Amino acid sequence: MIVDHRTYQLHPHKLRAWLELYERYGLPVQKRHLGRLIGFFVSEIGPLNQVVHLWSYESLADRATRRAEMAKDPDWADFLKRNAELAALQSQESKILTPTSFSPLK
Repeated sequence: MIVDHRTYQLHPHKLRAWLELYERYGLPVQKRHLGRLIGFFVSEIGPLNQVVHLWSYESLADRATRRAEMAKDPDWADFLKRNAELAALQSQESKILTPTSFSPLK
């Protein structure tokens, strides 16, 4: 198992609008294609206006296949267009995490 750990830094005052947009247009598409959502969070202390989400995959190949299928989905293209129009995203970071031998998630 691997975990795709993504952190999005949003422009101030755009967090609520982005979350509403994502929940309505992005999340349904990602749930159809990406599989297991481990968690979706916003920052309360530390750097503000951050969104962190974690998705579980069987392997890097599984992740690549699922993301490629999602990229072909017209609903995903619609979300990306709406996302660009909102112009909320300032930066993003993606990490791939692998569990340790003693991790509860494997």
